[in-house]
Amino acid sequence: MPSPAEPRNAAPCAPLDTRIRIETPEGIDLVMRPAGLISRALAFGIDLIIRTLLVGALIMFFKLFDKLGTGLATLAMFLVTWWYMVLFEVLNQGCTPGKRIMGLRVIQDDGTPIGWASSLIRNLLRVVDMLPFGYAVGAIGCLSHPLFKRLGDLAAGTLVIYRDVPVQRPVIPPAEPLIAPFVLNLDEQRAVLGLAERQSTLSTARTQELATILAEPLHVSPDKAVAHINGIARGLLGPT
Repeated sequence: MPSPAEPRNAAPCAPLDTRIRIETPEGIDLVMRPAGLISRALAFGIDLIIRTLLVGALIMFFKLFDKLGTGLATLAMFLVTWWYMVLFEVLNQGCTPGKRIMGLRVIQDDGTPIGWASSLIRNLLRVVDMLPFGYAVGAIGCLSHPLFKRLGDLAAGTLVIYRDVPVQRPVIPPAEPLIAPFVLNLDEQRAVLGLAERQSTLSTARTQELATILAEPLHVSPDKAVAHINGIARGLLGPT
């Protein structure tokens, strides 16, 4: 019974979730996870360290060229400061070294790769996001926006997300494909495939123990059960 203070038809509270779903022009749904302030700050810190070391090394090198070196060092500082982020984001699938280390990438709002204009806008506006000190405007923007966007992202129409790591399918030991002596239902197929896929994480004794359980219904001797199960698993998967 609902309590008197609670509306009878009140909708249940939705669980907190930062995943967003974007539909591509081809009708494919992309599920993405916007990156929050902490991971983005760490990525920026890593990039800042790399840029500082790079600029320092270039200045030391250009000092060898006297007055010409001073001009070259100034030019190098300008290029590294303003083009480091842009070049990596556009030419490296939205990933600067810091973003790659933190598992992030920047994309357009519609899920497409970031372009030159958008990357330039979002990085030029870092000057505003850094005001008045310590990236205060950018931090407030990230914390107040549902997709953790700073001012540069809003102006450029970009979004920083977590990169999804491809799931590696477990490897089944090599075996000659076999057909089960009887029709396996879905649960039985999963059991056979599960045992074959987990063998690399199980000891030999444990693998043999589990295979022995299936030896009798498969009409094979216990000492051949492991190889037979691997063969059936190969047969279930078909050509790969």
